[in-house]
Amino acid sequence: MEEQDRSCEYLSGVSPVWCPGCGYYGILSALVEGLADLKLPTNELALISGIGCSSRLPYFVKAYGFHSIHGRGLPIAQGVKTANPELTVLAVGGDGDGLAIGGGHLPHIARNNVDMTYLLFNNAIYGMTKGQFSPTTVLFPTTKTSPFGFLGDAVNPSALAIVYGASFVARGFSVKKEHLKDLIIQGIQHRGFSFIEVLASCSSFNTTDMNVARIIKNLQMVPEDHNPENGIEAMRLATDKEKINLGVFVRSQRPTLGDRFQEVQKKAKGKASAAMEDLLAQFA
Repeated sequence: MEEQDRSCEYLSGVSPVWCPGCGYYGILSALVEGLADLKLPTNELALISGIGCSSRLPYFVKAYGFHSIHGRGLPIAQGVKTANPELTVLAVGGDGDGLAIGGGHLPHIARNNVDMTYLLFNNAIYGMTKGQFSPTTVLFPTTKTSPFGFLGDAVNPSALAIVYGASFVARGFSVKKEHLKDLIIQGIQHRGFSFIEVLASCSSFNTTDMNVARIIKNLQMVPEDHNPENGIEAMRLATDKEKINLGVFVRSQRPTLGDRFQEVQKKAKGKASAAMEDLLAQFA
């Protein structure tokens, strides 16, 4: 009861507008409980989103929030973190928002290792715009934009994040709230770019195989002895065709974008100081 009371402190009081049965309720619950466990001050927390059902989340959490434009949550979140490095910055977006129009931003946020956490809600459909196929929609389903079946292969979000060089990559499931909460905590505590794919089911337009029963049937946890610094094994787990692996695929340490900014600032200040001394010497 005490834990629930703490998590309520992170709810804004605005009621979610997701459809009944939407998997995003589980993600919201895992997030606020994780924030409560971390005891993060709400005035030191920023949530940035793009457009879509998932991107409404900043309204429901007591924190600084920015509901931006379609696909642009990541670069805006990078700007927030760069402007105020003391903030804990989280970006949220859906599979369409993050991997279609916003797909070009992910590799650069990952390679730069921006110290922030990105929750990508993956329900393999465009829910808010009434059921069109998305980059993660599986082969052959009939949707509003593929009445005779979709012929393209689905994108694997976690695999992309691994290839792009994200220093923390994990996959969770909205139904397994405690496990997802733990992944969110680990992601926030990780120093660098944390990418967490969260599987969820759309209760209104789920015409794909991204449904709760199918996911539960094929679940397995990442082995406890998995070495998260082994990128090849991480890719094998993330792209497993037989099972859906949940857990941490990658965890590695390297300088963040903020660290590199500080190095550049030191060099620039040193050169500026030398240039000023040369200028003053001319008038000595």
